[in-house]
Amino acid sequence: MPLAMRKKTFITAALTGSGSTQDRSDKVPRSPEQIANAAIDAAKAGAAVVHCHVRDPETGAPVRDVHLYREVVERIRASDTDVVINLTAGMGGDLVFGPPDAPLPLQAAGTDMVSGEERVAHLQACRPEIATLDCGTMNFAEADYVMTNTPGMLRDMAQRMTDLGIQIEIEAFDTGHLWFAKQLVEEGIIRDPVMVQLCMGVPWGAPDDMNTFMAMVNNVPSDWVHSAFSIGKHQMAFVAAAVLSGGNVRVGLEDNLWLERGRLASNAELVEKAAGIVTAMGVEIMTPAEVRAELNLVKRDPV
Repeated sequence: MPLAMRKKTFITAALTGSGSTQDRSDKVPRSPEQIANAAIDAAKAGAAVVHCHVRDPETGAPVRDVHLYREVVERIRASDTDVVINLTAGMGGDLVFGPPDAPLPLQAAGTDMVSGEERVAHLQACRPEIATLDCGTMNFAEADYVMTNTPGMLRDMAQRMTDLGIQIEIEAFDTGHLWFAKQLVEEGIIRDPVMVQLCMGVPWGAPDDMNTFMAMVNNVPSDWVHSAFSIGKHQMAFVAAAVLSGGNVRVGLEDNLWLERGRLASNAELVEKAAGIVTAMGVEIMTPAEVRAELNLVKRDPV
């Protein structure tokens, strides 16, 4: 594959995620105020897009409460800092089975399986410019659970997002997820311009070796906009890989806690380091306004 780097690329900052990282770094934002401040700081450091989950402000545990999303979004919109808001729609599809000799009934602790309508309730309340759609089912290694996204559920959620006028960011953790995403595009449920995030190195999805990454890239249609990331120690290496592949980049504490060995990072520091890599490769950093123009987004005013 010949190099076909973009002249300009945008950086997404994934601020807090839904993993159990809250007790491994005091820099992982928990409260809506902390998450909003992290978004603003990341934008000032060069992120054009901020990808937001919410957490219980007291425990730091991942949650999906609509009022917490609303507070995060309104704090960001009310600030003087411009940034494209991207909310997750990945929660509400977790199944935790019993042990192998008695998989049923499902375990109450950790199981969180709700309707498509409930999974996008915060999107209807907040109307972000972008929301993510995990385009497949997958085992997760952080805990013994299954991220469950059936074809029917994905069609339902995607149609709801499209009807709300929200740009869908397809999250693909393996090549089969890309295959189904193409089907949603063919059916007209996901509309142009199509945007996909290639999620590498998440057990047990696509590993983050270069052969697998290029297989993912080569399965992305040429008229789609793609971005990519890897988790942990390979996060910054994948900034360069994403740029070389003709894509955009994602960094942040959802995917990696460390700036360097022995030094915990903030979201803004990770964005700043990624921006340095991008510009050193001769590529310009896009502004939020430029991202909106490319992806046909409409900036929303505070409620």
